[in-house]
Amino acid sequence: MADEHLNQQIVARGKEFFASISGEAPSIFNKGWWTGKVMDWAMQNENFKVQLFRFVDVLPYLNTGDSLNRHIQEYFAAEDQDIPSVMKWGAKGATGLGGKLATKVMSRTIRANIEAMAKQFIIGENTKQALKTLAKLRKDHFAFTIDILGEASVNEVEAEEYMQSYLDLLEGLSSSYTKWNNLDSTSELDWGHAPRINISVKPSCLFSQAHPADFEGSVQGICARIIPIFRKVREMGGHLCIDMEQYAYKDITLECYRRIRASEEFRDYPQLAVVMQAYLKDTDSDLSAMLEWARAEQLPISLRLVKGAYWDYETVIAKQNGWDIPVYVRKPETDVAYERLSTRILENHDICHFACASHNVRTISSVMETAKKLGVPDDRYEFQILYGMAEPVRKGLLKVAKRVRLYAPYGDLLPGMAYLVRRLLENTANESFLRQSFAEEAEIERLLEDPAVTLEREIKRMPAPSQGRKSVIQNEPFADFTKKSVREGFPEAIKQVRSQCGRVCPLFINGREVLTDDRMDSVNPADPSEIIGQVCQAGRAEIDMAMEAAGKAMASWRDTSPEERAQLLMRAADIARKRIFELSAWQVLEVGKQWDQAYADVGEGIDFMEYYAREMLRLGTPRRMGNVPGEVNEYFYQGKGIAAVIGPWNFPFAISAGMTSAALVTGNCVLYKPAGPSSVIGSTLARIYQEAGVPDGVFNFVPGRSSVMGDYLVEHPQLSMIAFTGSKPVGLRIIEKAARVQEGQKQIKKVVAELGGKNAIIVDDDADLDEAVRAIVYSAFAYQGQKCSACSRVIVLEPIYDKFVRRLKEAALSLAIGPAEDPANYMGPVVSEEALEKIMQCIDIAKQEGSVLVCRDDLDVPGYYAPLTIVENIRPEHRTAREEIFGPVLAVMRVKTFDQALEWANATDYALTGAVFSRSPNNLEKARKHFRVGNLYLNRGSTGAIVERQPFGGFNMSGIGSKTGGPDYLVQFMDPRVVTENTMRRGFTPIEEGDDWVV
Repeated sequence: MADEHLNQQIVARGKEFFASISGEAPSIFNKGWWTGKVMDWAMQNENFKVQLFRFVDVLPYLNTGDSLNRHIQEYFAAEDQDIPSVMKWGAKGATGLGGKLATKVMSRTIRANIEAMAKQFIIGENTKQALKTLAKLRKDHFAFTIDILGEASVNEVEAEEYMQSYLDLLEGLSSSYTKWNNLDSTSELDWGHAPRINISVKPSCLFSQAHPADFEGSVQGICARIIPIFRKVREMGGHLCIDMEQYAYKDITLECYRRIRASEEFRDYPQLAVVMQAYLKDTDSDLSAMLEWARAEQLPISLRLVKGAYWDYETVIAKQNGWDIPVYVRKPETDVAYERLSTRILENHDICHFACASHNVRTISSVMETAKKLGVPDDRYEFQILYGMAEPVRKGLLKVAKRVRLYAPYGDLLPGMAYLVRRLLENTANESFLRQSFAEEAEIERLLEDPAVTLEREIKRMPAPSQGRKSVIQNEPFADFTKKSVREGFPEAIKQVRSQCGRVCPLFINGREVLTDDRMDSVNPADPSEIIGQVCQAGRAEIDMAMEAAGKAMASWRDTSPEERAQLLMRAADIARKRIFELSAWQVLEVGKQWDQAYADVGEGIDFMEYYAREMLRLGTPRRMGNVPGEVNEYFYQGKGIAAVIGPWNFPFAISAGMTSAALVTGNCVLYKPAGPSSVIGSTLARIYQEAGVPDGVFNFVPGRSSVMGDYLVEHPQLSMIAFTGSKPVGLRIIEKAARVQEGQKQIKKVVAELGGKNAIIVDDDADLDEAVRAIVYSAFAYQGQKCSACSRVIVLEPIYDKFVRRLKEAALSLAIGPAEDPANYMGPVVSEEALEKIMQCIDIAKQEGSVLVCRDDLDVPGYYAPLTIVENIRPEHRTAREEIFGPVLAVMRVKTFDQALEWANATDYALTGAVFSRSPNNLEKARKHFRVGNLYLNRGSTGAIVERQPFGGFNMSGIGSKTGGPDYLVQFMDPRVVTENTMRRGFTPIEEGDDWVV
């Protein structure tokens, strides 16, 4: 909170400022113009605002008149959609030839006006336009910093092009900037101290493979492309600022700045700045660390302080992933932080130049008065405002501060639309200073109030917490690699686990370890010479031993209360949670899972345990049925008996934990057979249950060779059910074997089976390709495509096909491939030599059926590496489009219409997952109805189902049984029973609570 005297000066300064711009309004709020009318309507109608911003986002992709007209109809012509009169003709349309003509004219008008709206925020779409605008700005006494429009690059070709576009821009400026008059100075520098050339770069655009898990690789990749730009800037005597983007890149960005600034090449050139965001809770500590570093290195630095433009994104992503929200949740908190941070920077003006980036008159006044109080020289700070926004503020500021720099985006309109949406969100937010000042004409006293006072009042008025729908569990957070402790946790855990490799893994039967002479080496698929463990193999004798132990334990375990069984699962979940890095490390080494994939796998296993424990508490309460006098009917469940759980190797902890915990918590005893390649991981699950206190005989760990004991286990007469996840051939064999009644068998065996998929992602002609390409690459090639939910077919509409394929191909060529323990590698080895041979056979077939776009077969390292392969010209009748491959092979299919895309997507025997990338409301609704899969994802990838949020499972040849992680999964592991009691005795009938038969 500002001291009272300083606050009075700030308010006085602010009032003078408002008086100087009285009667003016930014063009975006001018109701005399089309834009102003539409924005005014958006601020009054939330539904229209959402549709408008989504339409603005898709507009650049609408390249034909029909496409434009169709989308206008879909976004704005709904019966309940209230739209401004300036859009009604184009949206509502008309009948007859004249009506169609009017609609086309109005549609073009809408497009032209929205494009004009976007253009008012950028200085040009090419260098010629930009130079013309810059010349005018300088004539009006404004300096600039140019930012080339663009979102994060999806491949290295785009990243290289982004770097080259800056070099080209600088080359274009080189012939003009020397002719410009300097601003308020007789020297060659603006204001006597600032270079005339000033540019800003986005780190994520400069290196497509940047990821917080690969911190060092990301820093090196970004620096490698910033440095050539900075060399050119220095050659021209200019200034470069490294922008701050999403929180995920924050520490990487700060490290890039420190590394370049302190390098021998640039230590003597201080014209390098970095952005900090006031809305981040970390910024106080980041600023302190940066100032300490600058003093220790004796290097002057430059900081641009902004409030932050990704508030919605950061909040939503954090909530989705279970992370702490990194931004302040109340607007006044950010304003308070900005004043606190700016004061700290100004106090260090001897070593830090300050760029105050804000449109908020209170914030600007605070910086001016604080600088005055501290005696900060004019050449140690300046003000920055976004080009195209807050024109009155920038004019008024120029009068009093002189040193005003406009942040000036430049480039193609396509990425410009994403920038425009962010600007519109800022302008129309309820807390927006510009909206309150110029659209709602809030009282000046309130606008200039100390934000600390505003915050205090807001906290007192804070509403009660929402009483909306509560989740059954709080999902285990994903790995947050922005945290150094998480990045360092993996190498430490891998080192610890590696020290245990090669040990003998015994069976676990009836509460004790059992050693066998038959042992199988489990190896590291990235280096098969490294033995992860020697796994004892169960034969028929050991299966009989486990069956006998489970049979003896069954009665007691079945009668154990649901509450006790649920508590046991929660203890197991807690043990796994505490060992999550260790359990993840086993997966990195034994099955070649990348860090994030392994961590997510263990987290999902924990979620299964927690969710099924709570579901059993719900299902374990007997339910009263019917409502007639004289009888009590109770409906309840009991465990089926002994369950065989046969787990997969691709989700070796998660799926095994899910199936075993479901069987255990419902009162069944378990014989657990893990997949051969992941048997060591299976043994870790067995030890967790042992530590959690599972009674002897209730859980039995029996890894073994399927050829020796597989059929024997499934056909055993004491077995009541089988839970299986794996391939279709094995699953169908289990179903067939289980259907045959064996001698001495009392029950019909229940089979719960998930058998895989041939999953398709449809890319509509209006899809956001930045999102689509990234999601498809992840869905197809994360964990080498070894997921039953992996995308193996991408079906692309013709108008966008060539552009999509070009970007997809380059994205695939940009991926690093190598051992999973190195976080720089996007893809690793497949699980085994057998899996590799099958994949290579499929690739040979794909090459014969289609045309190869990518085949990454140039990796000359030990291990089971299948070449990342993409083939096009695949049709539904091809084997590549019908048969599951379970490896990094993607078929690309071209279609003419969305209906044809749906038809081809459904043209397989599988029905597990699918996804659609489209910004057409009608096509998304059509997909909901007609894309026949168990899990359909709209505008996201086809993998990554989360327990309870997206219960997982398919139908047709993708499996039988209900969805894992869903409300009816546990029912499959139990037999329902009803007990009816006649409560009438000689005409006397007790009255039960809720009876309505008594008069």
